[in-house]
Amino acid sequence: MNIKFSGRMVFLILWDILATYLAYTLAAFGTRQAEDIFATTNFLFIFGISAIINLAVFFAFRLYNNLWEYASTSEILQLVYATAISTVGGGLIHFIADPTLRLPVRVYFIAWVLLLFFTGVARFAFRFYRRNKQIIDKRPPASSRRRTLIVGAGETGSLTINRMVEGDYAMQGLPIVAVDDDPNKQGHRIHGIKVVGTTDDILERVNRYQIEQIVIAIPSASVAERKRIYDICIQTDCHLFTLPNVRDLRIDELDDVRLREVDLTDLLSREEVVLSASKGGAYLTGKKVLITGGGGSIGSELARQIATVHPRQIIIFDIYENTSYELALEMRDRFGDLDFRVEIGSVRDKERLNTLFATYQPDVVFHAAAHKHVPLMEISPREAVINNVFGTLFAAQAAHNHHTQCFILISTDKAVNPTSVMGATKRLGEMIVQHFAQFSPTCFASVRFGNVLGSHGSVIPVFKRQIEEGGPITVTNPEVTRYFMTIPEASRLVVQAGSMAQGGEIFILEMGEQVRIDDLARKLIRLSGLRPDVDIRIEYTGLRPGEKLYEELLMDGETTAATKTEGILVSTGSAQAPEDLLAGLQKLEACLDKDASVIITCLAEQVPTYNPSNDQAFYGEA
Repeated sequence: MNIKFSGRMVFLILWDILATYLAYTLAAFGTRQAEDIFATTNFLFIFGISAIINLAVFFAFRLYNNLWEYASTSEILQLVYATAISTVGGGLIHFIADPTLRLPVRVYFIAWVLLLFFTGVARFAFRFYRRNKQIIDKRPPASSRRRTLIVGAGETGSLTINRMVEGDYAMQGLPIVAVDDDPNKQGHRIHGIKVVGTTDDILERVNRYQIEQIVIAIPSASVAERKRIYDICIQTDCHLFTLPNVRDLRIDELDDVRLREVDLTDLLSREEVVLSASKGGAYLTGKKVLITGGGGSIGSELARQIATVHPRQIIIFDIYENTSYELALEMRDRFGDLDFRVEIGSVRDKERLNTLFATYQPDVVFHAAAHKHVPLMEISPREAVINNVFGTLFAAQAAHNHHTQCFILISTDKAVNPTSVMGATKRLGEMIVQHFAQFSPTCFASVRFGNVLGSHGSVIPVFKRQIEEGGPITVTNPEVTRYFMTIPEASRLVVQAGSMAQGGEIFILEMGEQVRIDDLARKLIRLSGLRPDVDIRIEYTGLRPGEKLYEELLMDGETTAATKTEGILVSTGSAQAPEDLLAGLQKLEACLDKDASVIITCLAEQVPTYNPSNDQAFYGEA
């Protein structure tokens, strides 16, 4: 056997010899016969024999060839077996060779335990050294890491601190102190980081310890508690981060946990309604699903969520090809085996819709195609009527004529007692859906919700762009309020509504209290590390034509009833008489070649709750 002796091998050999003498010496001292052993035997010779046998067995097990920096369970077992065999072998030789060499059995057992410990320590020191060297090598210097305060000293906070101490790039920051409201944690340390107070002390601790970054690591806290903490944290100039609750993750997901910036979704003053897309979407399994306006914010998220319940086919129909194409690429990558189709066209084109329905024969239709920007529709009422009213009419007629099982219209809170053209056209769309529900075997229903955070044209992207440009942020009125929900939340509501619909309902999501847009703007400025009215000015431009100070979810005389699904209500409002609706639509169609004021007057005749704005139309920034 050709053995190449390296410096490491020589070190381990010498260490193992020393470890053998040390193990047997300590083992002998631990027995009642210790005095006899050291007085009457040649113990150095006895221990030397054991050392030679140990080396021979270790060579046989290739314990000097292993790269101990990468040692794992198999190497530990090798060491256990090798030390056990060498100890037993040494004892047998002692007993066979000469009675004077024999040691008590207890000595051999204790010596084996100690030998395993001593030899293991030396070998796994290499692994320990490598691991810490890697941490040190990859860890950014302390001067380049933000001084961090961790809010929460529970499981999530502990994971955060530990990963930061190790220099994990997914948890960048230099942990300085932590705060927690649990009095039992005050003054204690987590991975060397001291808990120095409660959440009420955040502002003072940020100043005292020159904190640059705050990580909110209490995802299991109530929404009211999180809101209170966020409101404290955004008063600082610190960068704010949070992360998911580690209790909700599998063990194999813990290594992928990473910080994310706190956004406005986190600052919503209510708990996000969690609807089960899988349970509520079971009716879509094996079905053909058509989504009009499928390239938009809601339509595309609908496609993503529906894809998870294994439909037979998803067809998106949209006039805008760019977002539709991007969605098609995404769906191909995420759901490679899904039959996903993209059709380009407009719901204004009745013949195109009929061809689409005849080709695919969809089982379920989600009608999301609409013009939605209030100020633009004020100056283009004809386009709003054609798209939102007659586009809905054509889609509903096609669904009825081609025996679609379910048709869900996506509406808006702006349809309630509308003051805008857009809101009035969406209300008329609801009335059309209720009309078809009275006689069609197809199940027709509507879903009504508020502003969607992050959707195309929503106020948040506008505010972010204005902040990037240095301001000012334009807010129409300091008192204007809106309901808000997230894109996934809105899409889940739509899917769930389809499973609950019997025909003619308007489903409404409970969205808590309305949020002041001015407060939203100020929080977004602070989340960007800036100061409102100092770094970024807020400018009030006045309400735009058709815009309300506040939105409503129910029309005058309309009431709601609870459903079996928590967080979803259903309107109990009655539908308009069929003959009145059809006559009104004919009159409205006849007005489309007239000027804007005539169209708006005619629209108001068809929507009794519509109160048109008398302001001169203009297009504002937000």
